[in-house]
Formats: sequence, structure tokens, C-alpha cells
Amino acid sequence: MVGRAAPGIQRIRKFVAPYIDPLIAFVSANAWLAYLTLFLAALLEAVPVVGSVIPGSTIILALSALVPGGELKLGWVLLAATAGALIGDGSAFWAGHRAQREILSSWPLSSYPRVVAQSEEFFQRWGTWAVFFARFVPPIRAFVPLTAGALGMPPSRFYAVNIPAILVWAPLHVLPGVMAVSLLDHLGVFEHTGGSAKHHWVPIVIGAGLIIALAIWTIRRRHGGGVIEPATQRIKDLR
Repeated sequence: MVGRAAPGIQRIRKFVAPYIDPLIAFVSANAWLAYLTLFLAALLEAVPVVGSVIPGSTIILALSALVPGGELKLGWVLLAATAGALIGDGSAFWAGHRAQREILSSWPLSSYPRVVAQSEEFFQRWGTWAVFFARFVPPIRAFVPLTAGALGMPPSRFYAVNIPAILVWAPLHVLPGVMAVSLLDHLGVFEHTGGSAKHHWVPIVIGAGLIIALAIWTIRRRHGGGVIEPATQRIKDLR
């Protein structure tokens, strides 16, 4: 069965090799740029509006495949993703904390009333725990820290929930790629292609990310006409 499948896999390998091999070679020689990319991906994903279009999770999941081969170090990958998320969430929270509720109706948030409303409704349902759960729910993830600050959540309460959420979120985005590539290489799934599983994992993750992003964009376009008015009830538990 493997022998019959090998020619097809080899053709895939030949197709992706010209794109993936230079990337892997570049990362091997410039690991610091990969860590910087991971940091910025996690940071920008937490920025309102920008975080809705930056495929931060896809970038982190794809680059994590380079850990088993030694191009990147697991500790530094986790640190870069965690630091980026902490600074991104923290910056958004303090922007909302300083500007208060007015920022929710200011540009560019005024162009996204539906997501702003969803963020507020998220607080109404989950209270303080909304900060934790939102870290795993795009695109609300990019709006909740700012909303938390704008609605008056105390900084101590925000960080008490946000930091544990990020410490869970980072490994959940990094370890699947590390474990998948390690297991596939251990089982020799792609040994007949002359390359590692990372040569296939990276384009698969990027391709899946593009498909999901296109699907989300299509759904938003179809439902973009409806506007949900921002909820006005302040969460009592935030004070």
C-alpha cells in the first residue's frame, strides 16, 4: 500500500520542495527572524481589526513544525508566542482602559459594530471568564482585551485571567505541530519522499489556513449587512 502511495507522495514532495526547502534553509541560518515572526504574529493577532486578518495562529502552527528538526528551539518558540500575546493583549487592554467606552464607537471599531457587540455580549454571558475563553475564539479574541479595558475591568483582574489563558493558548498552538511532525517522522510516513514530515506539514497548515480564512470572509460578506447594536449593559462583576 505504501509502495503504491509513494509515487503520489513523491510528486507532492517535488512540487513543494522548491518553496519549503529554501524556507527551512533560511530559518536554519536566521532563527532569530523566525522567533521575531512568531512574536509579531502573536502580538498582531491581539490587535483589534488587525488581528482579524493576520493569520497568527496559522503562522505559529506552521513554524512549530521546524522544532523537531532543530531549526528552532521549543523553549524559544513558546517564549516568543507567549510574549507576543501578552504584549498584544496588554496593549489593547490599556488602550481601552485609558479611552473608556468612547473607543468602542471610534474609528476603526465603528466599522465593526457586530464584532464589538459580540465582545460585549461575551462579557454578559461569561463575566470575567470571557477574557480567558475569548483567547481561543477568533475573531472576538482581537476585540475582547480592548473591550475589557473599555468596560472598566480592573487591571489586576484582567491579568489574573489573561496570563493563565495565554499560558494555555501558546502550547496548544505550538505543541500539535511539534508532536505531529515528530510522530510522522518516527513512523516513517514520508521516508519514501526523501524529506521530513515538515515539508508536508507546513504547506498543509498554510493551505488549510487560507481555506478557513476564505470561508470566514465569505460568511462575513454574506452577513455583513446586518448590524447588531452594541449592548449597553455593563458587567457588574467587572467592578
